[in-house]
Amino acid sequence: MPTANSSVLTPSIGVTTMKAAVYKGASVVDVESIEVPQIGAGEVLIRVEACGICPTDLKKISYNLLPAPRIFGHETAGVIAAVGDGVRNYAVGDRVIVFHHIPCRKCFYCSKKLYAQCPVYKNVGVTAGYEPAGGGFSQYVRVMDWIVERGMEKIPAGVTFEAASFVEPVNTCVKGIEQLAPGAGDVVAVLGQGPIGLIFTMILAREGARIVATDTFESRRELARKFGAREAFDPRDAGFNKSIRGITDGRGADMVIVAASAKGIVEQAVACSRPGARILLFAQTSHQERVEVSGADICMGERVLCGSYSASVDLQKKSADLVFSGALPVEELISHRFSLGNIQEGIEQALHPGPESLKIVVQPQR
Repeated sequence: MPTANSSVLTPSIGVTTMKAAVYKGASVVDVESIEVPQIGAGEVLIRVEACGICPTDLKKISYNLLPAPRIFGHETAGVIAAVGDGVRNYAVGDRVIVFHHIPCRKCFYCSKKLYAQCPVYKNVGVTAGYEPAGGGFSQYVRVMDWIVERGMEKIPAGVTFEAASFVEPVNTCVKGIEQLAPGAGDVVAVLGQGPIGLIFTMILAREGARIVATDTFESRRELARKFGAREAFDPRDAGFNKSIRGITDGRGADMVIVAASAKGIVEQAVACSRPGARILLFAQTSHQERVEVSGADICMGERVLCGSYSASVDLQKKSADLVFSGALPVEELISHRFSLGNIQEGIEQALHPGPESLKIVVQPQR
């Protein structure tokens, strides 16, 4: 199992302190001045240029799921500011994205490709200080040796840091879709068209699926249509189920992706699906979220209810290529950009989205 390297060096970057958004507990995040992380052999220091605000971090903050203090943020893109002894494949000045979890590839769960269940994967290998928690909501992050070896990708020239910060969330969506394995022409309902739901829609359109999307905001439904959804409905609209039945000879969706967390949404996923359908839970990441469905709809309806969580190391380069090539127009999903000093406003915006709110990106160097 990898461990944090105990030998440290002071990076020669001209600064010793930095700003970071520190989770203090009780749903409070304060911007503070803390020491720049020190790095050891095999490690790198990244100057963070962009970090997306992810719903899982929001849940950790709003539900107080982990002990304080911590510095969250894991959709991280930046520039290498310093390298430790023995780092061979990266140099100061390289533009990179970093994954904060990497599996061992040797344990039982890795043999089953259930990487998010690997004990090593559960060790966070990127930190800005305190208990490692991603650290992207800060000006610099320390990347530990096992992540440097297998969990970073160089950003090509011409790709913005904001676009690059989408590589990790795109990976999670590709992983979910590969688990479902839709065929060309399959009818897939994507419930929720926030940033993650829209990424699912983009990828499914490339796979040739027939997508029917839902969201309560018309602006998001318009984007869903733009990115490949055949139709998009308000989930409260009875026309949603009618449309799916209409294009499936009355059967229901072949697959459903639950890309939002809302009361009754899993029940709706079951109701709009056909017998034998596969239903993917993607947004249900807190133990405080409870799901209740009819046992008969699963058992007698022979539906498969499954989950997908976090990224896959096997899909790291594929997800990077989808973003870096421009195949997925992810920058169109960015609605707000906040400096680190205004991150609380960004968190509130993400927790209480309005019609024009989508992906929120923090720019720590502003």
